[in-house]
Formats: sequence, structure tokens, C-alpha cells
Amino acid sequence: MLELATALAALHFGAPALYLLYLRAAPKKPLQPAAIYPKVAVVVPTYNEAPNIEAKLEDIYSQSYPRDRMSIYVVDSASTDGTAEAAERWAAGRKDAKVVVLREPERRGKAHALNTALAHLADEEVVVVTDADSRWLDRDTLRKAVAYLAAADAVSCLKKPAGGGPTEEAYRTWYNRLRLAESLVHSTPVFHGELAAFRREAIAGGFPEDVGADDSYAAIRIAIEGGRAVTPPDVWCIEAVPQRGYARWRLRRAQHLIQTFARALPKVAKAPPPYRAILAAEAYLHLFNPWLLPAAAALAAASGPPGLALLAAGAAALLYKPYRAWVAGQIYLMAAALRNIWNKELIWQKQEKPLP
Repeated sequence: MLELATALAALHFGAPALYLLYLRAAPKKPLQPAAIYPKVAVVVPTYNEAPNIEAKLEDIYSQSYPRDRMSIYVVDSASTDGTAEAAERWAAGRKDAKVVVLREPERRGKAHALNTALAHLADEEVVVVTDADSRWLDRDTLRKAVAYLAAADAVSCLKKPAGGGPTEEAYRTWYNRLRLAESLVHSTPVFHGELAAFRREAIAGGFPEDVGADDSYAAIRIAIEGGRAVTPPDVWCIEAVPQRGYARWRLRRAQHLIQTFARALPKVAKAPPPYRAILAAEAYLHLFNPWLLPAAAALAAASGPPGLALLAAGAAALLYKPYRAWVAGQIYLMAAALRNIWNKELIWQKQEKPLP
């Protein structure tokens, strides 16, 4: 029994290590940005974002991207706190900014709001989605992201967490490294709501409304169809992390990624070879690998003193921040898989996420 426990633990921790080795050894397709300035539609989906919307609009407005090549679409999903009115007041004081405020009669989820925006676009060639409670790191963030669309069909960002403590910091460091490595090989299957830029023709079919991570699934579909969906090394955003309800927030994010990879799993074989390995590995790591950890622990506990000693060593290792972040991530993924059975959290209760 101890031998089986050891084997399962080795597989659980060995799979991500092997995946990193594969990403290091695989042939690279370097990202080549270019100074391009297509017309851009920046879409901000909102629900009760009155405390954040003006700062977010200012964040976009302050970008170095030419203002005559940029439009802002605020899609308000039946907010009750005056978000739409706040956006309109802000726009009234910025005559050189093109701002369109769209009001939905009811809240039907973020993807539905994005599809509402797509239906109202003018002649913009690029669509950039950004959350109202996020910030772009500097004035050149939008310009740099769009520049990579010269070589890709979709571009996302690296993230700096504002809050969450050392566990969130370690988790995000690991996540950022994966996104960069996957992008150099071909594409990354995980996009971020802080900034997700798409060539308009790449999302002509709209965003799926039955999965939570609509931006990630759009990136996966683009890569499966032969395009590239990448995260560059110099496009950074600040991610707001809730001070209260942190566990619920992590759980919801895990639920959405599990939905996305479960839906993408049957399409792995259709992906181009460089991306096929990435998508298969990420689907395995999100859907299957977490369950090996409790199975190994249960077998070790049942195998007597040697197994209990192994468990004690694992518990002591929790003092190491990256290991603690990894174990926490596995717990969230398992809890999320179970919660998805009765609630997919496509529409969720808004949490306060203060930004510095």
C-alpha cells in the first residue's frame, strides 16, 4: 500500500515537473511585436462598479495609444448603484474620448455582456476586454498588447496581485511562468480578465455563455483553429484580490477553469501538434492530477508508521511557500470540481477588491 501511495505522489508532483521540462525543451516560436495602431474597442463589463468605474476609465484614457484610434464600450448589466450614470458623467467631461455606455435590462453574466458589446461595435479591428476592478501597470500597456497582435490572434497579460499574502504571490509567480513558457512554444490556454485583446475576426462567433472563463475558452478555440493566443513578457496588469471572501473567490476562479478545460478536453486531438501537448497537459493538471494527492495521502495513512512518517514530512513541507501554494491550489481545484455539480457560478455575488 505504501508503494502505491508513493507512486501516486510521485505522479502528482512529477507531472507538472515533466511539463515544465517539456516547455523548456520544446522548439520556440518567439513573439515579434510591431508598431501597429489598428482601431481598438476597449470593452468594460460592469455590475455595481460605481466605486471603480471612473478610475478604470481614467486608466484606459491615460494610455499612450492614440485616442482617435480607441473607443471605450461600458456594458452595464442592470447595476443598482449608478455605475452607468457614473460612466456617462465621466465621459461628458472627456470630449476627446469616444465612450459608449450600453445598458442591459438584466444581469445575465459577463460573457453575455461581452456579446452585447460585440453586437454594437463600429469599425474597430481589435477588441480588448478589461475588468473594472483591475488596473494596467503603465501608460504603455495597451500599446504593447496591441503590438503583439502583429504576430498573434489574441494577447493577454501577466498579473501582479494586490493583496492575498505570500500564498497568492507564490501561486501567481508559478502561473506567470507557465503562461510565458506556453506562449513561447505556441499558445497559452489561460487568459485573464484584466486584459484580453483579440483580433475582431478571431472572436466573430462571440464568447461562450455557458462557461465561466469565457476569455480562456476563446483563447483555446483560437489556438485549436490554428491561431496563436499568447501572454507576452512585458504586458502587466494589477489584479485586485479580495480581503474578505478570498477562499470563495479562489474557488469560483477554479470552477471556471475546470468548466473551460472540461469543455476543451474532447477537442485536444484537433489542436495543432505544438499546442496539443500544452492543452492536454493543462487539462490533465486541472481535471485529474489534483485527485492523486488525497488518494496518496489516504493510502499512506492506511499503511502504518512508514506512511504516517511520509505524511508528517509532507505536512512539515507546508512551511515552504511554493509547496504550500501548490497544495492550496489542488484543494481549490477539487472543491471547485465538486461545486460545479450543482452551481457553475456563471453569475456571482460581487466582492470588494480594493486596489492600492
